[in-house]
Amino acid sequence: MMQIGVVGAGSWGTTLADLLADKGYPVQLWAYETELVERMRSNRENDVYLSGVKLSDRLSFTNSISDAVAGKGLVLFVPPSQVLRGVLQAALPYLSPSTLLVSASKGIENDSLKTMSELFNEVLPQERAAQVGYLSGPSFAKEVAQRLPTAVAVAAVDEVAAQKIQQVFSTETFRVYTNSDVVGTELGGALKNVIALAAGVADGLGFGYNSRAALITRGLAEMSRIGLALGADPKTFAGLAGMGDLVLTCTGDLSRNRSVGIEIGRGRQLDAILSEMTMVAEGVKTTLSAYQLARKLNVETPIIDQTYQILYEGKDARTAVSELMLRQLKSEGH
Repeated sequence: MMQIGVVGAGSWGTTLADLLADKGYPVQLWAYETELVERMRSNRENDVYLSGVKLSDRLSFTNSISDAVAGKGLVLFVPPSQVLRGVLQAALPYLSPSTLLVSASKGIENDSLKTMSELFNEVLPQERAAQVGYLSGPSFAKEVAQRLPTAVAVAAVDEVAAQKIQQVFSTETFRVYTNSDVVGTELGGALKNVIALAAGVADGLGFGYNSRAALITRGLAEMSRIGLALGADPKTFAGLAGMGDLVLTCTGDLSRNRSVGIEIGRGRQLDAILSEMTMVAEGVKTTLSAYQLARKLNVETPIIDQTYQILYEGKDARTAVSELMLRQLKSEGH
């Protein structure tokens, strides 16, 4: 059976590695932390990022990037978005030409403002980059690890590659749909984290369901505007990688981004919140990239703008909400 390497042992990478191993594939999971690798080997548990989940006996562990990717039929990359470039460059010399590549990282790189697919396009040869699949959609790692029914999407320019990935990852509890809109799928997965921060702030301020519904709906409009400016298919934002992931992340108690927003709404400082977290809230750094990308594209994004000002300029959250409500009145289509 095809051997699989998974690069990145956070909660999502560990969950997907275990899912594939449980399906019968021999899977090797790479973690940066040597101590974590040793504990996973001895305890069959990722006690930092996925505690309480017993990992499959078919899953092995390494902190050698060459061991994780060399000779594998498929390699899945799941590091935090801001370190994907470096991890991909480190893995590149050991990747076989025939290896199928998948990315499950969600974010927009700071400074360059590139999505994960743009990083793959930059690092990989052109013919290889077109075959990479991008996995996204509403999927809390803990629930997938518990084998609760979940549906996601995989996008790839190459339809055959997308279908291969679909076959590899699909199980009786993990349903994978394919689409060809890489840009929209990636932007949906990245930008929803920013809107989830804003929804969390509203929750932390004690606002109600009306406020949350408004943020989700108008946040989706902002995501769509950025997507359209970059050539995405508008239908993608009504699907799993758009509305599906947005609703989950803005409403679910397992959402790290929403949790950070709640604490900010309660008056806590961002640095103090992040210092207590072991897992990454991707939306914090993506907010900076999204704000700068919207300026570059000349796209109107009032929710993203106010979230940026709260996180990076110390703006009072209640003031930000008031300014959103008191903006110039306009048609919903704008």
